[in-house]
Amino acid sequence: MRNIFLLCVFICTSIALSAQEYNQFDADGKRHGKWRKRYDNSDQIRYEGTFDHGKEVGKFKFYKPSGGKSPTAIKIFSKESDTVLVRYLSVKGKVISEGKMVLKARIGLWKYFHNGSDKIMMTEKYVDGKLDGEQLTYFDNGQLTEKTQYLAGKRHGKRVIYSEKGIMLKEYTYENGQLHGLTKYYDTEGNLIIEGKYKRDRKDSIWNYYTNGKITERKLFPLEKRG
Repeated sequence: MRNIFLLCVFICTSIALSAQEYNQFDADGKRHGKWRKRYDNSDQIRYEGTFDHGKEVGKFKFYKPSGGKSPTAIKIFSKESDTVLVRYLSVKGKVISEGKMVLKARIGLWKYFHNGSDKIMMTEKYVDGKLDGEQLTYFDNGQLTEKTQYLAGKRHGKRVIYSEKGIMLKEYTYENGQLHGLTKYYDTEGNLIIEGKYKRDRKDSIWNYYTNGKITERKLFPLEKRG
C-alpha cells in the first residue's frame, strides 16, 4: 500500500509540475514561456507556442475546434520582426498553402499546392493584404493554365488561359477589376476564332468571328434594342 501511495504522489506531483510549465506570466503580467490555450468548455487545444514577455516567438501550432492531434496551421514568429511565416496544413499534415503575413495581412509571395501533393497549384503576390502582381495557376502536370495580373486587389492588365498542352485559349484585358480592352478566343489548335473589345464589362464595338483564319461574321455591340 505504501508503494502505491508513493506512486500516486509521484504521478500527481509530475502532473502539477508539468502544468506549471505552461501559461505563466512575467512580472509585468505579460505571457511568458510556453503557452497552451484550449477552446472554451473543451479539452481540445486551440494553440500552443512560446511567448517572450508578451511577444510570440518561434513555432506556434493551431488546431481546429472539431478535434485532432495534427495542427491545421503553423506560424513561425520572429523576435526581431513582425513578419510571420504561415503554413496551412491538411488533416494528413500536407502543406496546403504557405506565405508570409504582417498582423493579419498577407505580403509577398504565397504558394498553394495540389491536394495531397508537393506540386504547386498556384502562386500569387500580395502587398498589404491585397493581390498585387502576377498570379500563376498550374495543372498538376506543371503546365501553366492561367496567368493574371492584379493591382491593389483587382484584375488589371492581361489574363491568359492555356490548355494542358500549353496552347493559348483565351486572352482578356482588365482595368480596375473590369473587362476593358481587347479579348481573343482560340481553338484547341491555337487558331483565332473570336476577337473583340470590352468596355467596362460589356461587349463594345465590332466583334469578328473567324473560320480557318478568315472572318465569317461580324457583330456590332452593344446590340440594338428591338421592339
